[in-house]
Amino acid sequence: MIKNLKNVACIALVALAISSCSKTKDAPAAQEEAVVKKDKVFNYITSLGFPSSSIVDLGAEYMVEGDISFPKDMEVPTTDGSPKLEQYYTGTLVSPANAIAIKVFVDATMTSMNAEVASAVAQWNAVAGSALKFKIVTAAPYDIRITNVNLGNGVCGSGTFPSGGLAGNLIRINKAYILANSFAQRARTICHELGHNISFRHTNWAAIGESGAINVPGVGGTDALSLMNGGQCGSGASVLSAKDKAAVAALY
Repeated sequence: MIKNLKNVACIALVALAISSCSKTKDAPAAQEEAVVKKDKVFNYITSLGFPSSSIVDLGAEYMVEGDISFPKDMEVPTTDGSPKLEQYYTGTLVSPANAIAIKVFVDATMTSMNAEVASAVAQWNAVAGSALKFKIVTAAPYDIRITNVNLGNGVCGSGTFPSGGLAGNLIRINKAYILANSFAQRARTICHELGHNISFRHTNWAAIGESGAINVPGVGGTDALSLMNGGQCGSGASVLSAKDKAAVAALY
């Protein structure tokens, strides 16, 4: 009898130890899940159709598709039932009131490429039927700041999607990396990132393994000539295609 009781006690202790280990092992996963649920920006990115596996945590920001940045302190669009801006691909639009004069500031690190910035801005401003216009300014206040940042080999630049009816507020250009490219290709990089800041996704998103993009109504399908094709830094189209222009005119 005493021996049996000892055996039962031992079994109980072993079960308790296993249970304790399991709870300890599961705790970090539960905590990690809770953190993700509390991160509004991370949840917002996944709500746009980006799989969580594609989201790269860079500390102060998340990066997706190699050149689209989501600062962790960004204003996340609400869904409180108020009028909501339509979406192009998976980003919200710049409001009509703000789109007519988006102020672009080129900081001291990028002034050597002022001509490329001017060329990129002129392309968007020349689109017929579009009310969207960029304006280069030399001091604050501004809507978009273009700055030089070493993003490593293979990354030419990065932009940010619109938020709160405003254009994405930052464009980072890897100036040293694109310096050897032609003038047209350097301007193309800046023009491409400006496209992200007014909501454009990569036109060839499916072909390069990205996900969740939505076509502009009436301007769907792939476009080999699109300046917004991704993965073509230094070799892609250097002018907005007919479909690029039609999409801008449709949205703005």
